[in-house]
Amino acid sequence: MKKVKTLFCFLLFLSTFNVNAQSNDSAIIRNIYNFSLTNSSCYQNLEFLCKQIGPRLSGSTGASKAIDFTKSLLTKAGYDSVFLQPTMVPCWVRGEKESASIQVNGKNIALQICALGGSVKTPKNGIVAEVVEVKSFEELANLGRKAIEGKIVFFNRAMDPTKIETFGAYGGAVNQRGSGASQAAKYGAVACVVRSMNLRIDDYPHTGAMRYDTTYPKIPSVAISTFGANLLSDQIKANNKLKFSMKTNCETKADVLSYNVVAEIRGSETPENIILIGGHLDSWDLAEGAHDDGAGCVQSMEILNTFQKLNIKPKNTIRIVLFINEENGLRGGVAYAKEAALKKEKHLIAIESDEGGFTPRGFSIDASKTQIEKIVSWKNLLEEYGLYDIRKGGGGADIGPLKDQGVPLISFKPDSQRYFDMHHAATDVFEAVNKRELELGAASISSLVYLIDKYGL
Repeated sequence: MKKVKTLFCFLLFLSTFNVNAQSNDSAIIRNIYNFSLTNSSCYQNLEFLCKQIGPRLSGSTGASKAIDFTKSLLTKAGYDSVFLQPTMVPCWVRGEKESASIQVNGKNIALQICALGGSVKTPKNGIVAEVVEVKSFEELANLGRKAIEGKIVFFNRAMDPTKIETFGAYGGAVNQRGSGASQAAKYGAVACVVRSMNLRIDDYPHTGAMRYDTTYPKIPSVAISTFGANLLSDQIKANNKLKFSMKTNCETKADVLSYNVVAEIRGSETPENIILIGGHLDSWDLAEGAHDDGAGCVQSMEILNTFQKLNIKPKNTIRIVLFINEENGLRGGVAYAKEAALKKEKHLIAIESDEGGFTPRGFSIDASKTQIEKIVSWKNLLEEYGLYDIRKGGGGADIGPLKDQGVPLISFKPDSQRYFDMHHAATDVFEAVNKRELELGAASISSLVYLIDKYGL
């Protein structure tokens, strides 16, 4: 009987302890959200990054200014460590604005295009050639050299609008942009035009990285707006001998020395254990890079600010990294992982915010079953803040190289429906970011970091 009473008392103690712990966690998470929604500096930091610095393509003056600005901001905040991590990055320059047109019934119709990142330029006088529309690499192969040689290939596979998760729609179409030029050159094409990765029909072309297979000639590659793609497709159907005129002025220069920006609050108990949070500081040159990925950078910085201002003393080291060169090379992420391996650093987890500053929905987790289950067990603390979608999934591009070192990866998941309206286009500006949504995102990541730091994985 005495043993039964002892066991009962122990279980009652555990139950009371868990309830008190949950209550304390709930109170701290509420404080994190209250702070983020009333005292956060992430929106004003994003405004400076977008409006005072602007586009930040790797190797550009804008990228250098962004590195200086964020390092200065983090240093002034007085965190335990702030430093730059060097890496060489590519330097691709767009040059004078691109132009394109078609002739319809003797009338010249201009089309909105932009060169894809890494593309070679057209000859000085541009390129004029018949244009052939295809939806896939298989269709291109079936047409063969006879139908393609000397012509411009137009890849017109749209993102699938039936996919609710828009990143899945992007993944189903983006190979045209990435390797379409070399696939077309394989059959003798002189240039490549790709439908913009955009679910909305508008007249803004979306750039992005492309790569060449050195087996084939390098031909110019451009994106055309979704409105222009539909117009071009209709005109090709009306005239299968339609000619497309295009001119670009881009070039690739020598690599440039650049940097990741790193800052941390040292852990009070196990400082050798690192919880990493990051976004990428570089952006494409057509816009201000507000959602991609200024939002992720200022949210990452805000996590340190939140812990510092709320006097939350982490057991483990909380480190943020503003990665460079995610857009056209991933060299910042690779350099970080390489140095982490050389130093034998122990990362408990790596979290990335690179899906825009929209309303938080949850997290996708690339980790063991046990680790995922532990994070999902905190859902009752996070659901009231809209974080209901916590599940197995991918990590992120910049933190991806850490996976080979056995580091669990997490991607912050905001609502994805509007992201590709602006992704890599001139519409990705500060005004497109909602202050409250951005701050909710910072609070969401901060809350997860707090729980991981306290309970581990």
